[in-house]
Amino acid sequence: MSVKVENTENKNEVKLTFTIEAEKFDEAMKRVYAKTAKYFTIPGFRKGKAPMNIVEQHYGTEIFYEDTFNELVPDIYDEAIKENKIEAVSRPDIDITQMEKGKELIFTATVQTKPEVELGKYKGIELKKIEYNVSDKDIEHELGHMAEHNARLITVEDRPVEKGDIAIIDFEGLLDGKPFEGGKAEKHELEIGSNTFIPGFEDQVIGMKIDEEKDLNVTFPEDYFSKDLAGKPVVFKVKLHEIKKKELPKMDDEFAKDVSEFDTLEELKNNIKDRLQKENDEKAKYETEDAAIKAVCDDVKLDIPSGMIETEIDNMLKDTEQRLQYQGLTLEQYYKLIGKPETVLRDEMKETAEKNVKSRLVIEAIIKAEDIKPEEEKVEEKLKEMAKSYGKTEEEMLKNTYLKDYITENMKVEKAIDFIIENAKFKK
Repeated sequence: MSVKVENTENKNEVKLTFTIEAEKFDEAMKRVYAKTAKYFTIPGFRKGKAPMNIVEQHYGTEIFYEDTFNELVPDIYDEAIKENKIEAVSRPDIDITQMEKGKELIFTATVQTKPEVELGKYKGIELKKIEYNVSDKDIEHELGHMAEHNARLITVEDRPVEKGDIAIIDFEGLLDGKPFEGGKAEKHELEIGSNTFIPGFEDQVIGMKIDEEKDLNVTFPEDYFSKDLAGKPVVFKVKLHEIKKKELPKMDDEFAKDVSEFDTLEELKNNIKDRLQKENDEKAKYETEDAAIKAVCDDVKLDIPSGMIETEIDNMLKDTEQRLQYQGLTLEQYYKLIGKPETVLRDEMKETAEKNVKSRLVIEAIIKAEDIKPEEEKVEEKLKEMAKSYGKTEEEMLKNTYLKDYITENMKVEKAIDFIIENAKFKK
């Protein structure tokens, strides 16, 4: 067998020309026959018992060619890629020159390769200092949520509905005088001002009195999910049964004891401040890292092969598919919901995919340039931490070479990003 490797006229692309001995091809063909004989029915022979030459006479010799190619080529291709140290980043484009029983198998495989990264400035880049501090308003906002969650509802009998009230209503919607599906409910609790109903509905409930009945005229939005109702004017017959309002608890030490493990309101506020500051610090860290990677990538010369971008889009779609499965949806159903075919969605993902690939290639180049490696003990510490989550022993995790390599690569990326930021110049 011989393999010839040559660059094509396209950048980051090579063509491998394979010539495989006739004997190897014929032996693979016999193996394919042995695997598939049971599927052939030939008059005069029991199913699966016809000799190979009889099957070839009946169906044509080429009946085995495609399966023989698939039987023989993948391992040979992978071995050639490794031996020639080719970093392939796309599926090979196969062109068969000769494939015939008793003759050499000759074909070419054209594949895109990982591009060289010409790094620009990655030490001493200028970054804006990103900080998010917790304000008293932020703390009050959190306390407000806690108060809302712990509010009690009290019945109101001496006035009509006001904004912020909970109105207990019956309603029935009519389109052209006829009820429509999903337009009826009894004793429904509607918070006035929540904007959970069709625009204009809640505003017309304001001012209603207990036991009052009223016709509300509203129009469904043009983009309403039901095409039968979208943009249509309807009438809702509404009856008000009760009015309730939220009574918020008093902000004091007793409130703190009721809603938390703290004895005083001051302790609760300090805890909220610490939690919010940690969230802010994480947000600032993420945005700083993102800005650092962008700054480095903007100063890099790099031609990304289309195959790498297509593979990244494939991975993005797989992630989307996994998230949809938790919601009981398939990708095909998702395409229908958003009103876009896969081709359009792939095109929309292209810019993000290109950014992801470029970032990854640039980080890899920095790791190589700076010989960045995580400390062995740090990798082991991480594996030991993961052992608890996975329900494994520390020894089992430490022996898992695949997971160890995965953790090591992730740590390299983290250290490379830290390296960029540590060497950056920050400005206010």
